[in-house]
Amino acid sequence: MEQPAVTAVGTKTIATLAKVFNRCFRRLKSTDGRPSAPLGSRILTNSDDIFKHNMWDHVQWTEEDKEKARQKAKENSLVQIPFPERGKFVSDACHYWDTFYEVHRNKFFKDRTWLFSEFPELLPLNAESQGVEGRDPHAERLTLSVLERKPEARLEGRTNTETHRDSPLKTDKAFRGEAAAYRILEVGCGVGNSVIPIVKNIREKSAFLYCCDFSPCAIQLLKDHPDYDESVCHAFVHDLCDEEAAFPFPPHSLDVILAVFVLSSINPERMQGVVNRLSKHLKHGGMFLFRDYGRYDFTQLRFKTEEVHNLFSNAGLTEVQNVEDRRLQVNRKKKVAIHRVWMQSKYRKSPAPS
Repeated sequence: MEQPAVTAVGTKTIATLAKVFNRCFRRLKSTDGRPSAPLGSRILTNSDDIFKHNMWDHVQWTEEDKEKARQKAKENSLVQIPFPERGKFVSDACHYWDTFYEVHRNKFFKDRTWLFSEFPELLPLNAESQGVEGRDPHAERLTLSVLERKPEARLEGRTNTETHRDSPLKTDKAFRGEAAAYRILEVGCGVGNSVIPIVKNIREKSAFLYCCDFSPCAIQLLKDHPDYDESVCHAFVHDLCDEEAAFPFPPHSLDVILAVFVLSSINPERMQGVVNRLSKHLKHGGMFLFRDYGRYDFTQLRFKTEEVHNLFSNAGLTEVQNVEDRRLQVNRKKKVAIHRVWMQSKYRKSPAPS
């Protein structure tokens, strides 16, 4: 889809936003015993400072910003792929992704070193004090739902064999990773920008990572990475939309499922089925971690909070966090800025009945 032109942010708009940022900043800073604000803590409080950094966090949109985004999305929607050509993007999707990775290899995306700050559930609780890249090992886990909505959610984000004891996994067939006490699956793993940071932090923690992607080329590039470790990770090719495709582990065997910028690449009519099938593989008390593009990010009609909520609730999961991550991305050389919107969510499978 066509990329929007980057537009400059007016002084008046920035001044308005600064007032909102300042209130948000004070509220977050006054929360005793908490770590830095989730989803970033760089708050723009002075419009004169806008070009001092490449990104500003917790950006509130004005009504003018919202209307401009709606108009850009409407204009963008006028340009559509001719109907006869649409089918090939489904039938030849694997070819297109392989071509992309053959060209860009593992150089296109950066490793997601922020993962453990936003998704500490990726590690067992007993690994917190052992030090994790990119986060304070002594910081209490925190989500925006704690700050903005329900205090009782403090511990909802913690997944661990202590918080969701399933009965021993019963399966007649041995599977790779079955000896691990903590099992993670990343879907749409690409060349491993999430996988490698996770692998580096789960060694010797009785944890195991499964990861899959639609592209055989991406999986091979991941396996060729010097930090790929088969003793704690199994990468495999898998089409999430294939209802008959089997996973290399049984149902109710996963503590965490991670989907980062994946569901937005799936036909909306097939998303619910994908989430339903994945959720069946979570243990009771297991967590589904989700991050993707939000509504009007780059003028695209992506996810809204209520759409995300319905998607996971319909799969039988309970909301722990479901927020918009609004930021201001700045090009300091060209002196322009653009609004970015992402969704970040955590949904939990109910504990097993007593």
